[in-house]
Amino acid sequence: MVRAHLEKLLAAAAPHDRLPTERDLATALDVSRPTVRQALANLEADGLVYRVQGAGTFVADHRITKTIELTSFSEDMRARGVTPASRTVVGEIVPAGPRIGPALDVPPASDVLHLERVRTADGAPVCHEDVWLPGWLGSEILDEVATTSLYDTLDRRGAQVDRAEQTIAATVLDPRTADLLEAPHHSAALHVTRTSYDVRGRVVEHAVTTYRGDRYDYRLTIHRHPRQESSR
Repeated sequence: MVRAHLEKLLAAAAPHDRLPTERDLATALDVSRPTVRQALANLEADGLVYRVQGAGTFVADHRITKTIELTSFSEDMRARGVTPASRTVVGEIVPAGPRIGPALDVPPASDVLHLERVRTADGAPVCHEDVWLPGWLGSEILDEVATTSLYDTLDRRGAQVDRAEQTIAATVLDPRTADLLEAPHHSAALHVTRTSYDVRGRVVEHAVTTYRGDRYDYRLTIHRHPRQESSR
């Protein structure tokens, strides 16, 4: 009964609407608060709601699942029938410095291209990107990627992405990033760091991307090594 009632509320609500409190739900349904809490936990496990400590429970947006295949954000969205777009926050030429220089395999004093973007799916913000590119790609790329996929642009410049090293970590949204992504402050997020190499082995991208935890997840297929027979 509680689950059915909550699903009706979700069907009538918009993404990121706040649900009634546990107390109000328990009173309306004449059940205990632990019963309501468990029902909300089940909905959260199913990706239908998300919770922000101190703020309440909110309706989750449609979740986008990423596989481990090396694809661009635009390719991910189009494969799911979703229209990708981006909004450039910053596009600039900056010194590589001691952190980005080694990541791009260039001297710290050399100029690199920095691109900060908000990526959207059907107009809704999904992730925030900080991307650094080696200066030899040319500053014109900062304007080009405003209307096209970065990986498509790299292909046209003879820097086709072939492989990447990537790490994924759990985090929460700081206030600035949360505002850019139109999400609650300190809500759950995925922090993804990627360094990409082209077919010639050159580093062509170092990116730090923060995905909204309520809109994005990763799906992996893993295999256990076959058990080897013991020697006799």
